[in-house]
Amino acid sequence: MRKYTPLGLALLSSILLWAAWPTSPLTFLIFIAFVPMLALADKAKSPLSYFGAAYLTLVLWNVFTTWWVGNTPIPVSGALANIANALLMVFPWMGYRSVREKLGKKAGYFALVVFWLTFEHVHLRWELSWPWLTLGNVFAQQTWAVQWYEYTGVNGGSLWVLLTNISIYELWLKYRGRKELPASYILLREAWKPLLLIVLPAAISYAMVAKARTPTGKERSVVIVQPNIDPYNEKFETNGEDPTQRFLRLSAQQTNDKTDYIVWPETALFTGGAWEHELNDRPEIQAIRVFLQKYPNAKVITGAVTLKRYNSPEEASYTARKSKTGELWDAFNSALLIDTSFNIQVYHKYKMVPGVEIIPYSRYLKFMENWAMDMGGISGSYGRTPGVEVFEDHQTKEEIVPIICYESIYGEFVARKVQLGANMIIITTNDGWWGETQGYKQHLEYGRLRAIETRRWIARCANTGVSCFIDDYGNIIAPTAYWKEAVIGGNVTPADNLTFYVKYGDYISKAAVIFSILLLIYTSIILRFIRRQNVERIKQRKS
Repeated sequence: MRKYTPLGLALLSSILLWAAWPTSPLTFLIFIAFVPMLALADKAKSPLSYFGAAYLTLVLWNVFTTWWVGNTPIPVSGALANIANALLMVFPWMGYRSVREKLGKKAGYFALVVFWLTFEHVHLRWELSWPWLTLGNVFAQQTWAVQWYEYTGVNGGSLWVLLTNISIYELWLKYRGRKELPASYILLREAWKPLLLIVLPAAISYAMVAKARTPTGKERSVVIVQPNIDPYNEKFETNGEDPTQRFLRLSAQQTNDKTDYIVWPETALFTGGAWEHELNDRPEIQAIRVFLQKYPNAKVITGAVTLKRYNSPEEASYTARKSKTGELWDAFNSALLIDTSFNIQVYHKYKMVPGVEIIPYSRYLKFMENWAMDMGGISGSYGRTPGVEVFEDHQTKEEIVPIICYESIYGEFVARKVQLGANMIIITTNDGWWGETQGYKQHLEYGRLRAIETRRWIARCANTGVSCFIDDYGNIIAPTAYWKEAVIGGNVTPADNLTFYVKYGDYISKAAVIFSILLLIYTSIILRFIRRQNVERIKQRKS
């Protein structure tokens, strides 16, 4: 590695990161993927050269792994996402180098860990959020190794990756620095540390899988409908078969007297929008109720685009639009629970895709709303006025978390919903926007982590696939083919236990935020003051 140039190290690290990421089977490469970047701190001669090499690594990783983000009507949006996300990622690495120069290597390692975890914490919470490459997500396909996410969430996986890379880099430094000793001596004396870091968490997880118990709750019968409607060419047109009748026809293939829930995908209803106060009068809702009368236990959970009118400016949200007549209203990416009663429960999606569903911080820069993409028949940012937190099934007395598309990559967000008492999770999504790419595959895999964190069964319904069931240990059951019309039926087992992660959320990254603040205060204020005092003492002694 000593022979590598900064450019070579940057390329090597980016390739390792890309090769490790789902849906590649080479997940184990993540344990050495950052080693070249750590070596960059020794190799780069100036902060500027280090920034350039580190940024190149991160932007290539983003492009290689999430290039499909640009597979939209506005390809430049994907390029900007990759460029901007990499720029944010580089800050923890610059902090690492800075602290290392001021306080030494060990303090630098500590800084890298807490700064990176702080970055991930912030990136999950602000409106520029794009946490697709949160390090803990890398194990989404290898769920047998991260069953302990029920205690740590994906933050634990991010910490695992960082500590292992640091340990392996230190092993390499010791091997390089002791050439007078045989390699076998160094390996026997030092290699157990990174090896233990890798093996112990995986072994604990494997033991948790081995002791997994069969759920004892009463199973619920769920039917998932995958209509396979092309979101670009069919979804927002009215030609051909009536969309609602299409969904009902498909639902009838698997629905029976024992069916509890029928799930339709994101924005299945009202692609042009429907006023929430008029939902009961809509012919689509009436047709659904006629269908449900044949199946006394069944309820329909579906995606929809809904509209809400505000009675006063004080009631309106910052995303509210103004009609030509001066009325204020909002559009929502919603989920509905429909039964034979007149009580339709409406959930509003909260976690939005930046640039597609929300213009970040547009309440401060209203002109930016004009830049919003038209993806779903509604231009501008979707509203964020709360709907119901969870769906309540008055018949079974169970509560359901309706998670819409992008929300499924937010661990603590889903955990908070479960903390409210939800017994199972329904994910409705489209997954057709980015075509036959890694995007929909990675999205599917990330959902497995939510099942582990919360120990909840998931019924996942995608417009174009993949639809499936996911058990409480992250195993995918009865997956459909991508871009194929399909209807599947299966059972899920509701649960009421709360995992440690559900109770306490992202406590690891929250602790990292505190340590990051303290470290910044120390290096930028206290350390400077101490050095100034030392300089004055030296001057006094000389005088």
